[in-house]
Amino acid sequence: MGKYFSGDIEGKFWFAVQSSNDADFFGVEGEQPSELYYYFDKEDLFKINKGVKECLKQLGKNKEILDNFFKENDSYNDEMIIKYFKEKENKIILDVKVRNLLEWYARLELGLKIKKCVEEQGHCSFTAEC
Repeated sequence: MGKYFSGDIEGKFWFAVQSSNDADFFGVEGEQPSELYYYFDKEDLFKINKGVKECLKQLGKNKEILDNFFKENDSYNDEMIIKYFKEKENKIILDVKVRNLLEWYARLELGLKIKKCVEEQGHCSFTAEC
């Protein structure tokens, strides 16, 4: 079972890949007890952009392959992704573990949602299940 986040942005954290406090990576620590509460505003855009850039750096050319993989597949497992990467071998060297790639990919998706929300609304707040 994955855990959800809701508020100005909504979504589901990737099961067995992404922790509920993954938004901490973008510069604001969630508040607990049973839910993490996040509030970002325009003053946080520098940190958000820094986090997005780090995600893109960590993914490198793998991002394009993962984008294409998820356009073609509704679900995934490690074997499916590894097979897909092997088929695209001439484009990339798979030198990191699939789980690590997926963690960065899921984090990037979250960061881009936060960034878009702040840019469009001036702020972004949401709660995440713990």
